[in-house]
Amino acid sequence: MSAYSLKSPAVATRPLLSEGGSIVGLTFDATVAWPAYDWMGVAKAGLESTSRYLARDLGPSGIRCNLVSAGPLKTLAAKAIPGFEDLESAWKDRAPLGWDESNHEPTAKAVCALLSDFFPATTGEIVHVDGGFHAMGL
Repeated sequence: MSAYSLKSPAVATRPLLSEGGSIVGLTFDATVAWPAYDWMGVAKAGLESTSRYLARDLGPSGIRCNLVSAGPLKTLAAKAIPGFEDLESAWKDRAPLGWDESNHEPTAKAVCALLSDFFPATTGEIVHVDGGFHAMGL
């Protein structure tokens, strides 16, 4: 998912979204320049900014916009990134809760929670679902 692929459906579905609606996108931490992630990191930084602007623009209509920043997951998109295996091994070594790149359930649960009414006052947020990796220093 990149900047335009969040904005375009948000705008297109705006007439269908009711008060208290929610939009959730997926990102990969764009606060640093990851080895092997190359220019996709730039696209994710744009996505994260787009989410904040959508939160600003849609909030007055009661529509929330948030992102889930998952750790590396085995997906079709990940197969296209040379060196992605290096990211996977870093998570296994440094995530305090551990990380299983084959288990998509924690990420899916976070998306479902953000889509639900359990977060009625949360928008413009990036929820990390990465075993705690993002909080660790070198």
